[in-house]
Amino acid sequence: MKDLFSGHATDYARYRPNYPETLYQWVFKHVQHFGKAWDCATGNGQVATVLAKHFSEVEATDLSQAQISQAVLLPNIHYQVSPAETTPFDANTFDLITVGQALHWFDFELFNKEVKRVAKKGAIIAVWGYELLTISPEIDAIIQDFYQNTIGDYWDPERRHIENLYADVPFPYNTLKKSIFLQNYNWSLTQLCHYLNTWSSVRKFEKANGYNPIEALHDRLIGVWGSAPRRLVTFPVFAQLGEV
Repeated sequence: MKDLFSGHATDYARYRPNYPETLYQWVFKHVQHFGKAWDCATGNGQVATVLAKHFSEVEATDLSQAQISQAVLLPNIHYQVSPAETTPFDANTFDLITVGQALHWFDFELFNKEVKRVAKKGAIIAVWGYELLTISPEIDAIIQDFYQNTIGDYWDPERRHIENLYADVPFPYNTLKKSIFLQNYNWSLTQLCHYLNTWSSVRKFEKANGYNPIEALHDRLIGVWGSAPRRLVTFPVFAQLGEV
């Protein structure tokens, strides 16, 4: 698993979107027992903190100590640095395993082997990610051009799995459901640009070229943003459930 987010963990915690409550409720209604959950690639713990409201214990792992240092601490969450593919957990431990916006970075074969080792029989695995945001046709066209043409060469190859909604990612479980959920925000142009600045491809572009491409993008967006201080920003979240 790659660690692409330690270098800007504070911005990642502040500007990356959360996930809708409807997604969590959809997951929980398929869980049989609420003893112990594992949030894999927890980042700043945004999923783990939701799981902690429902499960007796939550294990939250990530490759990045910098990311974990931004997480909210709760008594029933145990954070630790660990790769997704090899963990310190005992076999037959978890009732639920979650992976939010990270599965595409994993070694699929090794991760799935680890899931089957640490999951209880009948446990649920829930994986999800979010597609490119939408705002309006005019704004979306500029962001799409930026995504494909300005920073397109700086995306890691794994990004294709997000683009095709994990269709090519092995999922060797009893597939229960797939669904799409919408997460909405009212963002200013500044908030939007802060979010875009967390993209790993933007950081790679900046390192390679010596300047940040978000500044020029901001200037392009001003012309179509309009007079409204905030606009509705929608993230389509695609999700898949399986029974181990």
